[in-house]
Amino acid sequence: MSTEKKAQKAAAEPNGKLKRGAYDKELARLHVELVKLQQWVVHKGLKVCVLFEGRDGAGKGGTIKAITERVSPRIFRVVALPAPTEREKSQMYIQRYLPHLPAAGEVVIFDRSWYNRAGVERVMGFCSEEIVERFLHMTPGVEKAMVDSGILLTKYWLEVSQEEQARRMEARIDDGRKIWKLSPMDLRSYNRWYDYSRARDAMFAATDTAWAPWFVARSDDKRRARLNIINHLLSRVPYESLPREKVKLPKRQDPHGYREPDYPFKFVPELPFPAK
Repeated sequence: MSTEKKAQKAAAEPNGKLKRGAYDKELARLHVELVKLQQWVVHKGLKVCVLFEGRDGAGKGGTIKAITERVSPRIFRVVALPAPTEREKSQMYIQRYLPHLPAAGEVVIFDRSWYNRAGVERVMGFCSEEIVERFLHMTPGVEKAMVDSGILLTKYWLEVSQEEQARRMEARIDDGRKIWKLSPMDLRSYNRWYDYSRARDAMFAATDTAWAPWFVARSDDKRRARLNIINHLLSRVPYESLPREKVKLPKRQDPHGYREPDYPFKFVPELPFPAK
């Protein structure tokens, strides 16, 4: 590695794991900005499309959750399509994704996208090399049409190391909250690290364009990756704070003789959880 490249890598390296308190504080600030972005997108009728790709365990789901947990699901829509049906398999490949693209005033986030063809489908042999090469050849033109139609398209690849991916995959095995994330496909693809690396490299070479570039985020530190991506996403969509009238709660109406009914409500049991 050249001295210049070493310097660039060092400059981009994070300074250790981000502490929880610092993460929560910065995430709260970014959530306020995401709400401002949401209001601007609606006000201007913008069409924003964000897609996330990366290996299993790279942190796509957690990043998307961090983006969307404080905004409206009617404006920020998350699309995570299942395996194609037999009918969808007979269609033009991109066809099943097109209905989910954003209309005016929407932000659509793809948790995996049409790039499944360049990744898992290629690595696991679900389609031929000829089909993959045709997909890679055609995709820049399709994305150019999206961008020319007014869609603000941003593509993220979350880059996780072998060691961190292994740690996260192992953690899913014994955690009842995460076991659903460990699919048979995950297990089959786990040992194909370098096949995925080659597929990623070919995907970047063919589809990293001026109008739809790929942005890579290191994701070994989940918290740092989420904050970096949200900050970057905010920079990709120019927005302004819209003026708001000061909100004051109105006075409640008078009861006018209303009384709570003597009704046998079926209350949810209140369990004796410890205070701490």
